[in-house]
Amino acid sequence: MAQHTEDHSYHPKDAIKAAMKTTVLTGGVGLFASAVQNTLVRKNVGPLGIFMRSGGTIGIFAAMGGTYEFVKTASANLREKEDHWNVALGGFFSGAILGLRARTFPALLGYGVALATGMGAFEFTGGSLWGYKKDTSVDEFERRQQIRKAYRTPAEQTFAELGEGRGITGPGYAERRAERLKETYGIEVPTTQAPAS
Repeated sequence: MAQHTEDHSYHPKDAIKAAMKTTVLTGGVGLFASAVQNTLVRKNVGPLGIFMRSGGTIGIFAAMGGTYEFVKTASANLREKEDHWNVALGGFFSGAILGLRARTFPALLGYGVALATGMGAFEFTGGSLWGYKKDTSVDEFERRQQIRKAYRTPAEQTFAELGEGRGITGPGYAERRAERLKETYGIEVPTTQAPAS
């Protein structure tokens, strides 16, 4: 059977391109949120109210998304590793932008730490609401073949491979143990327990 080797080294990504894409995407989400805010106003502000009255929402959404993606990708490129720490760093800077609206340093740190903790923990636990992501380095066909071939092994084979003790015992274990203890230490060990009174 031919073995193939896969390249598991890190391949750098373009942080600016990724940040621009995410900025446009989250700016669109911010535009939608601003439009919703504009429709919920009691007085008629007109269609330009999306930009004039609640336009800050668009900017915050766009800035948070772009900053998150840039810091996450740049961190991965610098560390040459894709893991939850990159997401946490991106979350911190993104949350700090949200904290800038309060114009206090504690709010800046608080929002940053809160978003970094939440996003880092989410990524660390699998990054999905529907369970842990499958390992992409394992071929799905090979994984299913292994599952199909994983039959239960006989107890005798398990005892032969692992040995007895540590909670793994076969029939006649107490007698064999008593014999070993007698040979090694000269101690008589009863093979049956005394009845409790």
